[in-house]
Amino acid sequence: MAYIDAHRHDVVDGREVGVEPICAVLKKAGVKIAPSSYYAAKSRPPSARAVRDAELVTDIKVAHKANLGVYGARKIHAELNREGARVARCTVERLMRAEGLRGMRRDKSRKTTIGEGAETERPEDLVKRKFVATAPNQLWVADLTYVRTHSGWTYVAFVLDVFSRMVVGWQVSTSLRTDLALDALDMGLWARQRAGRDVTGLTHHSDRGVQYRAIRYAERLAEAEAVASVGSKGDSYDNAMAEALNSLFKAECIRNPVMRPKGGWKSVIDVEIAVAEYVDWFNHRRLHGEIGLVPPAEFEASYWETTNANNYPETPVLTEAGSK
Repeated sequence: MAYIDAHRHDVVDGREVGVEPICAVLKKAGVKIAPSSYYAAKSRPPSARAVRDAELVTDIKVAHKANLGVYGARKIHAELNREGARVARCTVERLMRAEGLRGMRRDKSRKTTIGEGAETERPEDLVKRKFVATAPNQLWVADLTYVRTHSGWTYVAFVLDVFSRMVVGWQVSTSLRTDLALDALDMGLWARQRAGRDVTGLTHHSDRGVQYRAIRYAERLAEAEAVASVGSKGDSYDNAMAEALNSLFKAECIRNPVMRPKGGWKSVIDVEIAVAEYVDWFNHRRLHGEIGLVPPAEFEASYWETTNANNYPETPVLTEAGSK
């Protein structure tokens, strides 16, 4: 059917080919289809599956575009079901494959850790590759990454809460000095304190970068009554969760044509705007597979709602007789 549709209007010797001659040639080639069968199929109303597929394709394209074009079939399937569109994952995979839609792939990143010249002794590795937390503000991981712009290198610092995978702090700069990492930390501490959350006893884990071992950084952690933890030298697995965030950021934001300005990243200002937009999407709308395919902010809100309900049970209702 598709072949006939593609060639029936071809012109040979000044005349349109038409359906009947194509069917005749196909018959000689062993592909038997009568012209009447072709016309019957063309006039037949679309099947229920075809109608449903067309509706789903529209929903899939909307969800894919709304999430920066980075979702693969797994997260598109989860997003559609969250929105009330009940559909099987295999159907989403089939339709995305037919439409040429796919998720964003990640590549390796450039090294930004500078381990020489640190101002403090290296703290112990308290995490030992076990990136697990049972509540917010138990364990944060921090790292730096880079973006190449027309005006030179730009660097981005992130601080991530391991429990909810929420980016609690970030900063962008053209310098790898301590202020870059310190400003990201301050943002995270300020945001938690503004929300009335206690960060006392927090474990802050990073690599051996000089930015994280500077005296000012250590003093800020001490002020917040947080404990520093540092991975071993030259081993990215010791800070794997922060490295994974950097990888996601580079794939979903920096190399993503939906986010990248036309003509490429021009300056630190372009990057700063993009990071702000990306973090907002990452925290409030991006579905994260490690926390049940929900956004980090929703996951945290659910935790606090449950915790508060358990800590503060409902007030007993008194009957008219005064009994509970």
